[in-house]
Amino acid sequence: VRSTGNTLPQDITCLAADRMLIFASYDNVLHALARNKEVVHTYEGHKARIHLLQPFGDHIISVDVDNVLIVWNIQSEEEYLQLDFDKATFTVSAILHPSTYLNKILLGSEQGTLQLWNIRSNKLLYSFPGWGLAVTTLAQAPAVDVVAVGLVSGHIIVHNIKFDETLMKFQQDWGPITAISFRTADGHPIMAAGSPVGHIALWDLEEKKLMCQMQDAHSTAIAGMSFVPGEPLLITNGADNALRVWIFDGPGGAGRVLRNRMGHSAPPTKIRYHGLNGEQILSAGQDGTLQSFSTVHEKFNKSLGRGSINKKKSKKKGLKLDTMALPPITAFASEVAHQSDWDGIIACHQGYITCTTWNYQKTSMGAHKLRPEEFSKHKPIDIHATAVDITSCGNFAVIGLSTGQVDVYNMQSGIHRGQYGKDKAHEGAVRGLAVDGLNQLVITAGSEGLIKFWKFKTKDLVYCTELSSSPSGILLHRDSGILGIAFDDFTISVLDIETRKIVRTFSGHHGRINDMTFSPDGRWLITSSMDCSIKTWDLPSGCLIDSFLVDSAAVSLTMSPTGDFLASAHVDDLGIYLWSNRALYSLVSLRPLPADYEPSLVALPSTCPMQDVDASGDEERYDEMIEYVSPAQLGEQLVTLSLLPESRWKNLLNLNIIKKKNKPRDPPKVPKSAPFFIPTLPGLIPRYIPPEEENDAQSKVVNLGVLAQKSDFYIRLEEALSTNEYKAPLDLLKSLGPSNIEIELRSLAPEGGGSMEVMLSFLRMIEMMLNKKYNFELAQAYLALFLKLHLKILSSEPNLLEELSKLSMQLEETWIHLRALFNQSLCVLTYMKSALL
Repeated sequence: VRSTGNTLPQDITCLAADRMLIFASYDNVLHALARNKEVVHTYEGHKARIHLLQPFGDHIISVDVDNVLIVWNIQSEEEYLQLDFDKATFTVSAILHPSTYLNKILLGSEQGTLQLWNIRSNKLLYSFPGWGLAVTTLAQAPAVDVVAVGLVSGHIIVHNIKFDETLMKFQQDWGPITAISFRTADGHPIMAAGSPVGHIALWDLEEKKLMCQMQDAHSTAIAGMSFVPGEPLLITNGADNALRVWIFDGPGGAGRVLRNRMGHSAPPTKIRYHGLNGEQILSAGQDGTLQSFSTVHEKFNKSLGRGSINKKKSKKKGLKLDTMALPPITAFASEVAHQSDWDGIIACHQGYITCTTWNYQKTSMGAHKLRPEEFSKHKPIDIHATAVDITSCGNFAVIGLSTGQVDVYNMQSGIHRGQYGKDKAHEGAVRGLAVDGLNQLVITAGSEGLIKFWKFKTKDLVYCTELSSSPSGILLHRDSGILGIAFDDFTISVLDIETRKIVRTFSGHHGRINDMTFSPDGRWLITSSMDCSIKTWDLPSGCLIDSFLVDSAAVSLTMSPTGDFLASAHVDDLGIYLWSNRALYSLVSLRPLPADYEPSLVALPSTCPMQDVDASGDEERYDEMIEYVSPAQLGEQLVTLSLLPESRWKNLLNLNIIKKKNKPRDPPKVPKSAPFFIPTLPGLIPRYIPPEEENDAQSKVVNLGVLAQKSDFYIRLEEALSTNEYKAPLDLLKSLGPSNIEIELRSLAPEGGGSMEVMLSFLRMIEMMLNKKYNFELAQAYLALFLKLHLKILSSEPNLLEELSKLSMQLEETWIHLRALFNQSLCVLTYMKSALL
């Protein structure tokens, strides 16, 4: 696919193209799309559904089911001409512009007659009597004046419209002709014709005979076909949701499939992500096929085929007469472990007791068909498989039956490895089963309302719990050991398989719960119901955090293992839709929805840019949330640490040892030519010394006042003595490294150029830090270094000693409180480690 156009409001019913634009119609509206993408013209005027389109130079011709033909001017979007035909005499069923016929179109009718019209002059030029049978399609032959007319009887008439003469006549046995195409420009005069049953007939026009048949080219009617000009390639499409390119390069003239793009021909019933990379989605459809769709690119899509009782017999009989085909898959499970060694997918079929294995690597059905030995010779009508699971190692498959029996099989050999319970695991039908991540437990749910836990290896019953009502299905999140249980009364419960207790119960759906899926981290449970809603439940808080409605109910859900997409399949819809997880890309409010919240209807995902009112309203709801920024201190009574790295304060007492370790072994070598440095003033902010004016008479007296210059930290401490505001000196100290902190604290003493008042101011700063209980570890480190540096001075000064005694009491009081909290936490932690829960 080179590009995808924007989505139109309804399903496209008619399609045509010229060299510049693509024309698509739905109901009675016609659109023209440029560059395969945006709508550039809209033509409104038809009262009924458009069913025929014919580009015609600067015009486009459309015909509706009420038999009205309108010629539109493409650029001005105006009607150039309108023709109304009488349904009783001429119901337009096919339209063609014959090559070289200027301004003329050929119309075929359900009555069998043909008419040649001049559109410019609005004249009927000629009426062909026809062959008494309805015309279904018209095609231009490579020769001028010659057209092929397909009839409802299966006849193809190759007719010369200039002389009104029939040149050739062919007939196929498969019903009306649905499409005709001619192979041109490569020397093979061949005509291909499509049929309602999916067969293609190839006719040799030179020898006037059937050359070969391509049976079951599509499983439904051939909707359209076209030979690529100058190439032996035929492109076909059908109602089976498939587009195929056939190449004619083999003997016998028949084509083989060169390329294939296909989806399900009937709506998918179950979808599941395959593997851990989130790039493949396995999908089982009502058409009986199992397919793999890639979320990366369509070229990685592949079909694993249809389920079949006997593949060899099925191939001989063909698709139409295939009595060996298995019914659609209702449930399946897959694992990537050992998928290259043996089959990695197990599936159960609607109303069928036998479960099939599938091989993802070989893209085909697997080697084994698993069913209990007592039913190996006969197939019971009233017993069928209801639930399957495969172990995380890929070695074993567990299968539950409608009788309540649960069996284990080996995936590699297909051998039966035992069953749970003496005769059966449950009295009622098995509604769901799951194997935990380590193959320790098998959890089964029965329709009688019981959940049972079994030892996987010994098959012993470990635990049984009764539910509030009958479960309709279960889903296990293996990593976290959380089991989601959906009930027939439309409620959902979440069970912890460790404690074996119901930990959450959700209610809010008003219809049968179709499917459930967990987010990869196990925090969200997403559910879909027949009430057309999709809800997201937050398990830690136990709240509904998202809910929206879709047009048709989602029958199956699956979330990507990487958490980026949610995939959904819907009732009567062939597509699989991907929803992007907004929480990955932006801040999303996860607050619980109010009790009276009315979910809005959301359009299904498409390639069209979102311009819905609902979507914009949704954005506003999320924008209400303001990002929470944690304050510097949560409470004044709480001891709060700073956010500084440990390297800034932890080694303040060991700076001497660090300096000794970092001392170079060899003395520094003086460079040959020392670089020039501009002298700077001491301080935190480097300032250059202005160049002094050269005086002839230089003084030889040294000014010692320059040496004793006060630092910014010193000045701030002095100011704080009068203002009692210690935030500024503390912020300065926090911005310094360990060595600079030591220098600043040394310079506070009188012998370093300081004073007793500044030392007192420093101790008051520490007192303020301990009072407010923030930057707690910094206060300890700074005080310890201060005591280490100035112990002698402090012991001889009564003012400083008095301040220190206050600090000592404060420190002791805070530490006793902290120590009690630490001991309490350690006791709880030790108990949790050692106690048997």
